[in-house]
Amino acid sequence: MRVRGLCTLGLGSVLVAALLVGPAATGPLALGPVAASAAGCGPWMNADQTPAARASELMNALTLEQKLSLVHQALGEFTAFGAAGYVPGIPALCIPPLVLNDAGSGLADLQVGITSYPAEIDQAATWDPGLEHELGTSLGAEAHAKGVDDLLAPDLNLTRTPLGGRTSEEMGEDPYLTWQMGDAFIEGVQSQHVIATAKQYVGNDQEVDRASINEVISPRALKELYEAPFASAISQANVGSVMCAYNKVNGAFNCENPNLIFDNLEGTDGFQGFIVSDWGATHSTVASADAGLDLEMGIVQIPNAVEPLTGPSLPPGSEELAEDWFGTPLAEAVADGQVSMNVLNNTVSRILHSMFADGVFDDPPTPLPAGTLHNVDTPANRAVALSVAESGSVLLQDNDGVLPISGTGKQIAIIGLDAGVGAALASQAGGSVRTAVPDVVTPLSAITTRAAQAGDSVVYNSGASPALAAAAAWTASVAIVYAGYTEGEGSDLPNLDYTNGLCELTCVTLPSNANAVISAVAAANPHTVVVLNTGGPALMPWLDQVQGVLEAWYPGEEDGTAAAAILFGDVDPSGKLPVTFPSSLAQTPTQTAAQYPGINGVMTYSEGLLIGYRWYDAKGLTPLFPFGYGLSYTTFGFSGLSLSPSSGGVHVAATLTNTGLRSGSDVVQVYVSDPPSTGEPPQQLEAFAKETVAPGGSATVSLALAPHAFSYWDTADGQWTEAPGCYTIRVGDSSAHVPLTGTVALAGGHCV
Repeated sequence: MRVRGLCTLGLGSVLVAALLVGPAATGPLALGPVAASAAGCGPWMNADQTPAARASELMNALTLEQKLSLVHQALGEFTAFGAAGYVPGIPALCIPPLVLNDAGSGLADLQVGITSYPAEIDQAATWDPGLEHELGTSLGAEAHAKGVDDLLAPDLNLTRTPLGGRTSEEMGEDPYLTWQMGDAFIEGVQSQHVIATAKQYVGNDQEVDRASINEVISPRALKELYEAPFASAISQANVGSVMCAYNKVNGAFNCENPNLIFDNLEGTDGFQGFIVSDWGATHSTVASADAGLDLEMGIVQIPNAVEPLTGPSLPPGSEELAEDWFGTPLAEAVADGQVSMNVLNNTVSRILHSMFADGVFDDPPTPLPAGTLHNVDTPANRAVALSVAESGSVLLQDNDGVLPISGTGKQIAIIGLDAGVGAALASQAGGSVRTAVPDVVTPLSAITTRAAQAGDSVVYNSGASPALAAAAAWTASVAIVYAGYTEGEGSDLPNLDYTNGLCELTCVTLPSNANAVISAVAAANPHTVVVLNTGGPALMPWLDQVQGVLEAWYPGEEDGTAAAAILFGDVDPSGKLPVTFPSSLAQTPTQTAAQYPGINGVMTYSEGLLIGYRWYDAKGLTPLFPFGYGLSYTTFGFSGLSLSPSSGGVHVAATLTNTGLRSGSDVVQVYVSDPPSTGEPPQQLEAFAKETVAPGGSATVSLALAPHAFSYWDTADGQWTEAPGCYTIRVGDSSAHVPLTGTVALAGGHCV
């Protein structure tokens, strides 16, 4: 969370221009850019050395004052230049400034001329790490050109409750899917000499009381679920930074929790990068420094501006830096020996190590403010955004072949504000990740253009009145209703209906009668399709009344282009749900107030390992749509399962056959069921691959299950353990559709 008042309102380029030409523009200019050059610096500018050696050499050249300047953000009006945080460089030593930006789905913080990519939940719905790497690379290149060298993304928290206000910023409910997609994003970003920051560590899965809530989580659930994506980001993707979250875990605030930072991240996981606090998540100087926090970010408030929309409330006119634990207080703590010089040196070394390792020294970004003026919304970047929006769209229902739209002379009724003037806000999440006034292709314009190419016509109605919406749909060949809600950082959803949007400026989603509008249109036209712009699951009381449902999530600036391609069949829908869609809130794993939103400041994760589909499987519940689910315009069959132990794991092979009449893609998903003695959930995703197959064709899909796929966290021994016994391996294309089943005996066990 970055509390910056005006910028979270998305006031856009007008405000940016005002800030650029006003007094605020003098702050970073006075600090000045730093060019990475060995001239006048020292041996640490020799790129042939290891990052550790370079950091050590530079540390020896720093004064105490210089060290202290590198561990907290600077006072100054950096927000005008599209930054969430700013740590000045030291030109005399060739240390570049550190410019941080909120960026899970595009550069935020008032940056303009950027690409608005699909939300992270949409990215996860592609189930395509290769495409995710491409997105990370494009976004990293945009950051580099715009003067940013630290992207505050990806969000690796899991969707524990679908009411979470930042569900759209997460990659779903499963740790394996999250870490595969998260690792790909990180590697793409860091290939562009920009640091990726995995956030928010850990358990930041609700907005209610997030600044104070104490989450009671068992060590096993922490290791197997909530910490797992962060551990992979460290060990596999070499992430440069991790952000610690607001909340407490088992009694201690995350940013001063030695069990989380010192023991787990820097100990067990071997993290060599730096820990940065979420904005205002630091609560101490000595405890935080000793626990392993490296870079403090305080709460920024624009004086005399609007009230912050998120986080602890600050009155207008508050100091710009409302909290400062690593500025003067840290200097005093070092001076009087409360914080040792060794702790400070380690803190600075970790920051420098990441800056060297990820190329910030050797290839610094375009300096501010010039970088902010670059337009990086290029055709190539828009093409990546479009590919992700198309690949992440999930076809939930397609009765009687209502989709794709085909033939000529059809009349198409488009209904809903989100299809037209509301698309700019409906295409992305609210809060700190909202980009400033993106150049959105509206569904109305894109569908109208595509319809004309097919010889079809379009009529439009805003959906403000059920009766008028029904009248518009009455004579149409097909009716397409846009519905959704806006969610974002700062507030959880009160329900999973279409009346809970945060409506940052004005409500642009369908009004509170959304369900009535959909039902009225469906009654007037049996060929009704609903397109959803939501950040996560939504209830569908009208599901049996409509023929088609397409979950488009928050698709970014290519919103309409992607929708038209899917609806007309130019692109085969291939997205799969990264979260379970429940049939009601009562069906979800958080059954009590103690579990969510907590009682008296304490929230107990008593469901243990049973979140998401694990819960539904264990309880024998049938959700509205299961995890991993998604339809195609063709059909697929599975056959030929082969299992063979290999290198401590198991090699899985299966045949995917396209049994339909057109080319399409399916996601082959592998689930593992452990022996009952382990106490693990009924099944868990451990491998997947997206395959495109021609009609009538087949593909042999080979996947390796690593030893970790057969391990559980032994709390007593404090280590990963593989239990002897019979493991069941299931293969299919959703958690509820696994037609291939086999068994394998491991660790000296046997199968009967």
